[in-house]
Amino acid sequence: MLDNAAPAITGDETLATLLVRNATQYGSEIAMREKARGIWQEMNWADYTQEVIHCAAGLDALGIRPEQAMLILGDNRIRLYAGMAAMGLLRAYAMPTYTGATLEELQHFVGEVPVAAALAEDQEQVDKVLDLRQAGADIAHIIYDQDRGLTDYDAPGLLSWEGLLEKGAAALAADPDLRDRLINASGPDDPAVFMHSSGTTGKPKGIVLSQKNVISAARNGHAGGAFNENEEVLAYLPMAWVGDYALTVAAAIAYRFTVNVPERQETVLRDMCETAPTFYLAAPRSWDNILTTIQVGIENSTWLKKKLYHFFMDRAVAAERRKLNDKSGGAMEPLMRLFGEWIIFGPIKDQFGLSHLDNAFTGGEAIGEDTFVFYRALGIKLRQLYGQTENSAFNAIQAPDEVNLHTVGRPLPGVEVKITEDGEILLKADSVFAGYHNNPKATAETLKDGWIYSGDAGYLEDNGQLVVLGRLSEVVYTAGGERYVPNYIENRLKFSPYIKDAAVVGAGRDQLTAMVCVDAEAVGHWAEVHGVPYVSYADLSQRPEVAELLNEAFARVNKALQEPLQLHRYVSLHKEFDPDDGEITRTRKLRRKVVEERYANVIAALYDGSEQVHVQAIVAYETGEKGVVERTLAIRKV
Repeated sequence: MLDNAAPAITGDETLATLLVRNATQYGSEIAMREKARGIWQEMNWADYTQEVIHCAAGLDALGIRPEQAMLILGDNRIRLYAGMAAMGLLRAYAMPTYTGATLEELQHFVGEVPVAAALAEDQEQVDKVLDLRQAGADIAHIIYDQDRGLTDYDAPGLLSWEGLLEKGAAALAADPDLRDRLINASGPDDPAVFMHSSGTTGKPKGIVLSQKNVISAARNGHAGGAFNENEEVLAYLPMAWVGDYALTVAAAIAYRFTVNVPERQETVLRDMCETAPTFYLAAPRSWDNILTTIQVGIENSTWLKKKLYHFFMDRAVAAERRKLNDKSGGAMEPLMRLFGEWIIFGPIKDQFGLSHLDNAFTGGEAIGEDTFVFYRALGIKLRQLYGQTENSAFNAIQAPDEVNLHTVGRPLPGVEVKITEDGEILLKADSVFAGYHNNPKATAETLKDGWIYSGDAGYLEDNGQLVVLGRLSEVVYTAGGERYVPNYIENRLKFSPYIKDAAVVGAGRDQLTAMVCVDAEAVGHWAEVHGVPYVSYADLSQRPEVAELLNEAFARVNKALQEPLQLHRYVSLHKEFDPDDGEITRTRKLRRKVVEERYANVIAALYDGSEQVHVQAIVAYETGEKGVVERTLAIRKV
């Protein structure tokens, strides 16, 4: 613990009181950094707190009142985070959205609660709000961060961020008591953020997390060793995902993180290298992408570098596999480890900004063994965590030296877990939400006697480790009565770097089959290295050489499955599952019903003995026009 450690979080605080504490006691410490035009701009806690209060005063002057909402549209930006925090001071709803959200999705959000304002990153996001207005939404105020392309806009209620702060400064100057009123207006039970469920089975449900919820989750995570005070974090996750808010707003304010905002999504890896975060949370796919980049770099390097890489890395990986399987002789020889760190491990971590990582996590779905073991071998103590939006992101985490691939760790301090007779995971904590917004039926199904019914199937091992199998609603049976969770098998297929998405089929049938979408980047690079020609994604997906890669992945998964649940046939689809097509959610969760209806003829071919199937796909272009693509897909045996 640092000498300047803050007093313990009790649960009675609000984001406003914690911000004021930071400004008063740690005002000169860096709160936020944002990269603009290649230069990192810094903002300390005193300035950041003032920005939030001025923003809140400006919004108050515009007439924003409790229980009204402000849409947050755009990629990660300091001003968007400040706007979210400011809405908490007003006891109003900050409603972040995914940058790729469609007009229909935004209309659903606007229909849930009165939306009085929108805070947009740039012209593209402002145009979305104007489209919402044309569609009938009554959004009075549009505040924008970047003014490029907006100088000729004359839409009513359009206001720059600077203009908003000027209104706030004027209001504060005119009313000396306004600042204190804003700081003390909200309480622990007032809203912090308005999030949404993933919407895998229907429209996303509104989830209002209170100040107590998000601060309690941060406190539980800190107590459980997920993060320390003064962490350096990279704000690159979608702002509409609860994991981003839990880290870059709630935990960052409670435990004084320095939040680094990259210049663009395309520059995340480069900006991460420059900031070298101490805490990093990423989905398995992101860890896979970094690993692929490392492997590609090694393959393109000199003969000597490749030899040295494999000499040290192969030994480190073998040592980690022994530890993972509880076999003796798990640790790599100290001298070998020292030389490996100097020659290979250290330089790789430096190049990708991983050298200062104390707390590295993966979550959202299971991670592949090869990926997991690689980072542990590199010297990064990668761990798994389990969380939900309804529980403010943090439920359970693995300890640094107590990891297993099949578990998600132990419940955090402050989180109680029990398992129902039918195998559903139940949770109780101060971080649990009060219910779905204006949806008493869904709330009654989810919250009972103080426990949240997570909807996840799982169990507790004798040592207290929690195992999550998948969604309870997805537990199905084969014709022979074998019980299985499709998502569990799909995640293991996606352990292969060559498979981006998968849909396992077999409910009520004699055998299990699958539809998979290859990873364009990983398979494309493999094809380039091995001289396999292709002209499009659809062409690449049907190459017999790619089928061999997929067969290896299927064979490996089948080895881990009981014989009645092994996969027998599969098809490599001609396109990726797309959130814009409704096949997956914005967080890449499969909308199973949509997929099974859309690919009904493909599924039929998987079971009728066909060797191929003809498909037609409607393609929506950026211009709004639609076209039809026809393709013949091969049905292959595992």
